[in-house]
Amino acid sequence: MAAMAAPPLSTSGGFVSVASASSSSSSGSPLSRAQKFRIPLQTNVTVHCAEPTEAAAEVDPTTEPLLLRAVRGEEVERPPVWMMRQAGRYMKVYQDLCEKHPTFRERSENVDLAVEISLQPWRAFQPDGVILFSDILTPLTGMNIPFDILKGKGPIIHNPISTSADVAQVRELVPSEAVPYVGEALTALRAEVGNAAAVLGFVGAPFTLASYIVEGGSSKHFTKIKQLAFGSPAIFHSLLQKLAESVIIYVRYQADCGAQAVQIFDSWATHLSPIDFEVYSLPYLKQIVSEVKSTHPNLPLILYASGSGGLLERMASTGVDVLSIDWTVDMAEARQRIGTDLAVQGNMDPAALFGTKEFIERRIHDTVAKAGRHKHILNLGHGVLVGTPEDHVAHFFEVGKSIRY
Repeated sequence: MAAMAAPPLSTSGGFVSVASASSSSSSGSPLSRAQKFRIPLQTNVTVHCAEPTEAAAEVDPTTEPLLLRAVRGEEVERPPVWMMRQAGRYMKVYQDLCEKHPTFRERSENVDLAVEISLQPWRAFQPDGVILFSDILTPLTGMNIPFDILKGKGPIIHNPISTSADVAQVRELVPSEAVPYVGEALTALRAEVGNAAAVLGFVGAPFTLASYIVEGGSSKHFTKIKQLAFGSPAIFHSLLQKLAESVIIYVRYQADCGAQAVQIFDSWATHLSPIDFEVYSLPYLKQIVSEVKSTHPNLPLILYASGSGGLLERMASTGVDVLSIDWTVDMAEARQRIGTDLAVQGNMDPAALFGTKEFIERRIHDTVAKAGRHKHILNLGHGVLVGTPEDHVAHFFEVGKSIRY
């Protein structure tokens, strides 16, 4: 059965008008969405919508994943789409699995469980990126930094670092010995997904890892790490350098085991002022990118930090291939500030998925129109939130995958 394409976006008066096709609500009753909505026109992009059946057509196994082609700047028919935290607590199937396997570390450090959880959203929504179910702290045990992740409390570092003697105890990561399950899981995901989607690995950036290591876990004000950074900078830089060297090893290991792109999370670097970001985060991000690219020049690297509006230009200078934009930055403004040579990812507010399906669709089209048809990965501006309705997540993927430039 041929898919019926919706009319393209029409432009007038500096705005894009979109006529939405009708669809069904979660209860199955039809929803009329013939009314037009208007979004600011930021780029010369015409978007068509196709039925989800067309968007989910079988992928040629000889063709590279859409996400990789988009990042390289090749002409693509639509933006690739995936979600940060797309595997996790909002899914009923994950909740059921947690009843049998209650601890996070069991779920993330058992190959079969990690693969199963990573594939749950793949089976449900067919995203264009399948990210490994893991945690940025996973490699710490292999660096002689014991930790745990406790339900209701989050990460706990058993022996927080504060002295040069503590830093001296930090070992270089040997992934094949410390975290072999990560490599095995990535290899299994590549075998399962093939070229229908890109398999994504991820790591924590040195400053963000150090935040947990020094604070002893999560923090609101980051006073301990800033006290170390500002009061004993030599000790702090020694820690950051050791972390950077292990992160480089870890990125390469993930790529060698099957990751086709790796996202670097510098989640807490935005708690630094711009001048301090340039001292305590930026040099180590540049080192990671430079050294990874020296051995894996074609591996796309994605950089994400929540609340990064004040740091976009500095983050863009790291040399990464993709800058993941959080939802507090207008996508059109992000494009203006960092240019079009760098790919962008994002950046819909995760809370928008609690809105109506019509609202979700409007926000998707707004994001795509502002990002343009060149080098854009459709994603949220942060991870999907606990409690998000699964059918709204499904709608996000259906609409995103039905777009045609």
